[in-house]
Amino acid sequence: MKYIKNFWQHRYLLGELVKKGIKLKYRRSYLGIIWSLLEPILTTIVLTVVFGTLFGVKDATFPLYVLCGRLLFSFFSSGTNGALRSIRANSGMIKKVYVPKYLYPMASILFNFIIFLISLIILIPLALYCKVTPKISWLYIILPLLLLILFTFGVGMILATIDVFFRDMEYLWSVVTLLIMYMSAIFYPPEKLLNSNFGFLLKYNPLFGIIQTFRSCMLGNALNWKYIVYAAGFSFICILIGTFLFYKKQDKFILYI
Repeated sequence: MKYIKNFWQHRYLLGELVKKGIKLKYRRSYLGIIWSLLEPILTTIVLTVVFGTLFGVKDATFPLYVLCGRLLFSFFSSGTNGALRSIRANSGMIKKVYVPKYLYPMASILFNFIIFLISLIILIPLALYCKVTPKISWLYIILPLLLLILFTFGVGMILATIDVFFRDMEYLWSVVTLLIMYMSAIFYPPEKLLNSNFGFLLKYNPLFGIIQTFRSCMLGNALNWKYIVYAAGFSFICILIGTFLFYKKQDKFILYI
């Protein structure tokens, strides 16, 4: 209850940090928030043409399949990278005034999540273009979205703690996110890999399960509850580890930032 009360007292500060993050992201940008809609569409066109041709995919819904994976992975990447740098990026404020330090990685993830939610708008016209009509299953996308932000927050808290003491984590994480992208079946059909000896690369990647669940909701396919349960369990474990490490080490942050 003490932690909940402390969070509630600083909720307005969290809101201001989120607003600041959004303003800084699009500062001196002419396109602004429009780029969040335009960039995924452009990359989806390229990925669809290249990998659709490469893998011989003739499914009319393949562009929607690619865009779903592209949007969700993009949020995970930007959210974790923002959380990773959040403590050192706000070192000036941390040294001058007391603020619960977990607000910084949380704000970094939340403002990226808001931008991500706005970018989901482009799924509707693309779905209509791919002849995917609105379905009741679209209402269920709140489940993978919830899992996604929980998973991102858990990983982000771990990274934020490690980065204070180990600066090279920024470079290592950029390599890890690239590997995660290839293990999330964003731009290729997963069936062949799942049925091979390397199927574990997808099955044990919680982000793949979250992305597949989101795609199932959009396309009206049956949900794979094994993916959902595994992703939920993995996310909560990451949150527990992340919050434990963060609270255990936060008093030492000021000595290293």
